[in-house]
Amino acid sequence: MSRADERVARNAGRGGLAVLGAKVFFVMSGLVQQTVLPRAIGLSGYGALARVLALANILNNVVVSSSTQGVSRAVARAGPGHPRVFRATVKIHTAIALALAAMFAAAAPWLAAFEGAPHIVRPLVLTALVLLFYGIYAPIIGLLNGRAQFVRQAFLDIVFAVMRTTGLIGVGWIFVRNGGSGVLGSALGFVLAAACIVPIAARLARMPFTPSVSEEATARTLAQGVQETSARDYLSQLAPLAAMQFFTSAVMQVDITLLGHFLSTRAGGDLKAADEWVAVYRACQLFAFLPYQLLLSVTQVLFPTLARAKAEGDLEGVRRYVERGARLAAVACGMMVSVIVAMPKLLLSFAYSPDVAARGEGPLRILALGQGAYTMLAIATTVLASLGRERLSAAITLATLVAMTAACSFLTGGAAFGVLQLRATAIGTSIALLAALIVAGAFVRKEAGGFVPGKSAARVVFALAVAGFVGGFLPGDQGRLLTPLLAVVVAATFILLLLVTRELTKTDLAAIRMIRGR
Repeated sequence: MSRADERVARNAGRGGLAVLGAKVFFVMSGLVQQTVLPRAIGLSGYGALARVLALANILNNVVVSSSTQGVSRAVARAGPGHPRVFRATVKIHTAIALALAAMFAAAAPWLAAFEGAPHIVRPLVLTALVLLFYGIYAPIIGLLNGRAQFVRQAFLDIVFAVMRTTGLIGVGWIFVRNGGSGVLGSALGFVLAAACIVPIAARLARMPFTPSVSEEATARTLAQGVQETSARDYLSQLAPLAAMQFFTSAVMQVDITLLGHFLSTRAGGDLKAADEWVAVYRACQLFAFLPYQLLLSVTQVLFPTLARAKAEGDLEGVRRYVERGARLAAVACGMMVSVIVAMPKLLLSFAYSPDVAARGEGPLRILALGQGAYTMLAIATTVLASLGRERLSAAITLATLVAMTAACSFLTGGAAFGVLQLRATAIGTSIALLAALIVAGAFVRKEAGGFVPGKSAARVVFALAVAGFVGGFLPGDQGRLLTPLLAVVVAATFILLLLVTRELTKTDLAAIRMIRGR
């Protein structure tokens, strides 16, 4: 490898670590946010807010992800002419976000009626403004990404995480303190945070940009062999990204949305009780989503080389990259899921009240398995997209959404009000996600020549089952201080079993050190 290539690899590695570090901070701030919110606006208010954000975040995630990726590609391809390209793309994204915000605000009464929750109409209308601000903010993130300014991108992610957490909790608490609606106050705080981050991002993007040699080399690598495209071409490339992200976001929110609908239907008019059960399920999601949230950034570091290897006809390299990355991801995912499955009540008690922990223990254990399957499903679809099979990836995600909707509607609609509806939702979600993972894994094997090796999958499942069994012998009421220590015990048990079965070897440790060294 030449020195220039080494500088590119080192810059990409450091940039990836910066973005990953920001993602970890974002997740940690989310933990603080979700644990403090029930105390700030009440459990029922927290549940009502969860209904609002579940619906709003479907489009929010589409705007953020598609804008960031689309602008990043366009800026990288434009090279020295990127300022003009950025101005053109930001106009496109602002217009799209404005249209989506207007549509979402107009649909708010209908969405609230479906949820059986008329009290969330005003917060839904208010959060439509977040879409508009995201339509301006996300392209700026894309600009920084396309210019390989990963540290600035990570800095903005951290600043916004702090502002959003402060707005949701602080403004919501002020509204409750003055006799108002905590849900409306938190929604307003979210809007204010989104509005304030835009000028900060714009100022940071206008700061003098003098790329280092490695940054210039990274940008040239991204732009190599690609010409500037027209607005029509840009939109045609943006559409698949947006569709894929829409299906992905909907998959992550459809279960709690349907649960809210069926809880309201069976609540007998007691919307406060329905909101409280939604809050319990949202608490379960907080922990069940952790493997996906943490490993998503890892996939962005592991799989950028797939497209190049595919283009060069290096089929053996593609197979090797996919198998190595997917296997390590399965190990990391299995370790996190084993902790959640082994000690769901302890984890919920660590972040929430004993009442929430008692209600959510069973549903969380089931949902953790389903979301673990979703984490690997997301990796599988990322691999397919990296190999040029974006449409297949989108089709699998759409099929997953349909399967989850059908399973949750069938099981949850017939369950009794309360915890049985939560368990039914978790079961329906997990069955659909596991089936989708099996299908996606088969397609990845066909396209890439491999995925998670069968023996590795069996060893991970075995270690997860044993670690989960060990969790049943852990002390259940030892206070919050011992929960992290007990989690380490479960994780260590999982890793020890993989070492004993020789699933983890010195080669894996060397690969981890190499990635960390970059």
